Amino acid sequence: MIIDLEAFIERERSFWDELESKVKSLERDPERRLSFDELQRFHYLYERAASALGKLRTYSLQPDTVEYLERLVSAVYAEVQDGNRLTRHFSLKRWFFVDWPASVLRHGKALVLSFLVMLIGCFFGAVVLWLDPGAKQDIFPFEHLMGDPSERVAREEGRLEQQGSNYSSVFSAQLMTHNTRVSILALSLGMTWGIGTIVMMFYNGVILGAVAFDYIVSGELIFLLGWLLPHGIVEIPAILIAGQGGFVLARGIIGWKSPYTLGVRLRGLMPDLVTLISGVALMLIWAGLIEAFLSQIHEPQIPYAAKILFGCVEGAALFFFFHHFGKRALADEAKEGEARARAPHSRRLG
Repeated sequence: MIIDLEAFIERERSFWDELESKVKSLERDPERRLSFDELQRFHYLYERAASALGKLRTYSLQPDTVEYLERLVSAVYAEVQDGNRLTRHFSLKRWFFVDWPASVLRHGKALVLSFLVMLIGCFFGAVVLWLDPGAKQDIFPFEHLMGDPSERVAREEGRLEQQGSNYSSVFSAQLMTHNTRVSILALSLGMTWGIGTIVMMFYNGVILGAVAFDYIVSGELIFLLGWLLPHGIVEIPAILIAGQGGFVLARGIIGWKSPYTLGVRLRGLMPDLVTLISGVALMLIWAGLIEAFLSQIHEPQIPYAAKILFGCVEGAALFFFFHHFGKRALADEAKEGEARARAPHSRRLG
């Protein structure tokens, strides 16, 4: 039995008020999505309120308080059962300008880890090809890359009638298929506690580093930039974000001293994971279109300087998009949290 009823209610009241505030916030903004930390806190407050309700019901104490808690717990239950409301009220504009960039920046450490693993792979691939030029037979995934870079450049620039033909389309399709497979695997292999994601990111870094080294030492840096930059400036970040998703998934599986069960952790991360891989798909579609209609067309049809400039503009726009909209979205989330914490709480719902 609760020995000191008034002290119990007074101690629990602040938690009930906080939970009530969160419920009202969700009711006011049906499109709002809780972050993992917010979801954990919401779940904790719900369990605490339900436990208090059970204790007060058992001893038929404080009927007004019991009625208040019944309404509060019922409102929380309705929000939980109405999880699909985010789908029904889905806003493409909000997803693109708020949810997507916020998800990328929210897990910034995972993105940095993805970048570092790929960067190490790049250095490794370059060193391996420097020590053993014949290693390209074992590294490069496409036969098209096996030959001498200078011979390929001469062949590409002298074959004007084939630019934009089935030759370019088939090669672009190969790369799109490869990158899509890599992205899906990089994220899904987070289920291996991130080990598979590390392998995928490292191997793709090896390919990128080896290809870059092969063309640079052959004196074809300008061709390399004109060929890779227009689509690669979007394609490579897409793969990095897929790797980021894999590391986020791995963190959720491992837990790292989290008091919550695996199921709760994964449910909290799932919205961000779906957003990340959806954004990756969008980026790869754009990269594929650019590759098919621009990257595979070389001088003298399109000057390399124009292609390089186009890639630089793409890169600047991509950086601005994630930095500006992501920072703004996270700042808005922080302000909302502070406002809810300071807001006065009513004693009853409705």
